[in-house]
Amino acid sequence: MQPRNMSMSGVVDLAAVKAAGEAKAKAEQARAQAAREGGGGAVPPSALVIDVDEAGFERDILQRSTEVPVVIDFWAEWCEPCKQLGPLLERLAAEYNGRFVLAKIDVDANQMLMQQFGIQGIPAVFAVVAGQALPLFQGAAPEAQIRQTLDELIRVGEERFGLTGIVVDQEAPGASAEAPAQPAGPYDTLLEAAVRALDANDFGGAIQAYKNVLADDPGNTEAKLGLAQAELLSRVQGMDPQVVRKSAADDPADVPAQLAAADLDLVGGHVEDAFGRLVDTVRRTAGDDRDTARVRLLELFEVIGPDDPRVTKARSALARVLF
Repeated sequence: MQPRNMSMSGVVDLAAVKAAGEAKAKAEQARAQAAREGGGGAVPPSALVIDVDEAGFERDILQRSTEVPVVIDFWAEWCEPCKQLGPLLERLAAEYNGRFVLAKIDVDANQMLMQQFGIQGIPAVFAVVAGQALPLFQGAAPEAQIRQTLDELIRVGEERFGLTGIVVDQEAPGASAEAPAQPAGPYDTLLEAAVRALDANDFGGAIQAYKNVLADDPGNTEAKLGLAQAELLSRVQGMDPQVVRKSAADDPADVPAQLAAADLDLVGGHVEDAFGRLVDTVRRTAGDDRDTARVRLLELFEVIGPDDPRVTKARSALARVLF
């Protein structure tokens, strides 16, 4: 399975990077709470199979995917194979009892989502794990193959993103009870303003808001991550991917072209490609060009987070070419 990050704006949902890092702790807390409350029984069908439209995509799929894998069934009323596959997926969702959520999207009513995922025919089945989209299969597939795919999806969710498959019935009594309110931090207002600016594609406003926090608190982890995200999104805004990639391929010594291509790699979810490109650029350059490539690589490390194993691997590669 090769993941790629998704967002409704067509660029990587970088907030999911941070959310994925927090998912394991959240899921473990949910599991512990369920055990204390005598949970572990069957999860209600309403929590396992949901209908999703464009308006609810962010909430029902992207946000939910930070806690449990979400399998998306793209279907239509006129599609005969869909009528065979849909009930099978629903039965498996019930059987797996909360290891994944099945989201059903009617392509006739949600053309933008169909285009967003690049779907050429239905039925088409994708998954979203911690904000990253995984193409699973297209067309009718035998049950044994589907089970194998689901098992692999769950394994990836657990091992790479710390998801433990805890599904909470949003309509169950007490399910929506909020945790005790925490005291507001000194920079919460600025951080919230930065997130709103990001959501509105106001990258300049987000950058300034994060810089305002860092001016007073240089070690603020959330602001450092947010600033790296906002600066990346600002750089790729308006880029023509074909032109950028052709320039980088035509001239490996063109450092600005390699930097732009690395940004596109990361935004497209190709994290290791982005890191590898910049490590190679550092290897074959010297002086200011080398330092420029090195600094950009460190900035991209901030986007992904220091604990990600891909960052650890790339740091070692960088050290080898520098020393």
